[in-house]
Amino acid sequence: MNFIAPNITPLPTDDTGAIIDLRAQDQQQLLNVDHPADEAGYRFLKASTTARLGLGRVGTRYTTHSVLRLRADHAAARDAVWTDVSTNFIEQQGFVPFQSVCESESEYLTRPDRGRQLSADTLKRVQALYPTNPRVLIAVGDGLSSAAIEANVADVIPAITQGLALDHLTIGPIPFIRFARVGTEDYLGEATQADVVCLLIGERPGLVTAKSMSAYLAYRPTVGMPEARRTVVSNIHPGGVPAVEAGAYLADLIKEMLAKRASGLALNA
Repeated sequence: MNFIAPNITPLPTDDTGAIIDLRAQDQQQLLNVDHPADEAGYRFLKASTTARLGLGRVGTRYTTHSVLRLRADHAAARDAVWTDVSTNFIEQQGFVPFQSVCESESEYLTRPDRGRQLSADTLKRVQALYPTNPRVLIAVGDGLSSAAIEANVADVIPAITQGLALDHLTIGPIPFIRFARVGTEDYLGEATQADVVCLLIGERPGLVTAKSMSAYLAYRPTVGMPEARRTVVSNIHPGGVPAVEAGAYLADLIKEMLAKRASGLALNA
């Protein structure tokens, strides 16, 4: 009996024979299909979307490269959820660490309601940071992606600060909330009586990126308020809205909220 070796796509290697980091490759630039009938049109189509087009195949199966890239992206997404924001990063940024009433990652994922809450003791510590009611309070929450926080906030916050400084607005201490959901900003708002609260939080990672962050803003937020009072700026990540650009826009948005004394749907009324 003759054995026919399967046509398996080898792992990509560089000139030294070292295996290439698959996630470092630009998927839009890889054809993954041999001899496309319309290469120019195919390249244009791939450049216009982040969808996984042209995965290639060996017989009835995807190529090894495509399968490994999928698994690598999936692993990055899982790591973003289960990995904490680095303690060193929090210290370097000068954030003041706090935590929601959740006590573990598992509780955070299964009890979203507890991720929205801050304990009475935590709120007293937050209040102590602000002797007077701040006009603007910037907070950071890990949310569902630690990678998003570490990839973006170091550029977003300075851009917000510079934009607000043009109108002589300053930012005080910045709380960092571990196991945070969006609703934590409502507790921060009530505790400090801040005019505008802006929460930067990691969003649910996907296979396109694990580094997407959003900003949730509210004018004088209160616990239990309707979501219609919230304004959201999403898709802040290297492949979406660049961090510096997002920070400049957020500064303008905050100033508009202060001027109109509104947020969410009321801001556009």
